[in-house]
Amino acid sequence: MPTPIEQLKAEHRIIEKALRALSGLCDRLETGEAIDPTGFDRLFEFLGNFADRRHHQKEEKCLFPALGLHGVARDRGPIGVMLQEHCTGRALITHMKRAAVAFENHAPNAAVQFSDAGRNYVALLREHIIKEDTVLFQIAESLLDARALQSLQDDFDSAESDMAESHARYARVAEEMERDWATQETT
Repeated sequence: MPTPIEQLKAEHRIIEKALRALSGLCDRLETGEAIDPTGFDRLFEFLGNFADRRHHQKEEKCLFPALGLHGVARDRGPIGVMLQEHCTGRALITHMKRAAVAFENHAPNAAVQFSDAGRNYVALLREHIIKEDTVLFQIAESLLDARALQSLQDDFDSAESDMAESHARYARVAEEMERDWATQETT
């Protein structure tokens, strides 16, 4: 079984597929292509439930406190940066949702507003994932011993127990969105 840190890294690979899809969706909006409104719903469901509720919450409610027990400060340093970026990402999702509603109502500039927020979100999360994979997770792997990792796994299992949708379903959704929307420039 993969370690909790390996699980988080695997979730990053799934999120990266959705980021490529979002980037392709922005490309399509910028060229004036018609977008099925259910696509926005599928994207927001993935970002809200998989990327934020499942992945970021496991970091915020499980990993970061575990690192705190080993002396890593929560309000500054790598954890402080990650928390701030999670908040920024949530704000960008809110902007995208507003723009998607405006787009569906044929508001002028809605596609541009969505695309701007979407591209900012993609850039933020791509950099965020690199920082976690290369800095934060390496710190975790160096600090957390077998007992701490088991405790972290127990916390992950508990956090995920109330999540109705399976991890595998979200992996499929990300693959479908990537297949449907990613363009050559975004892959």
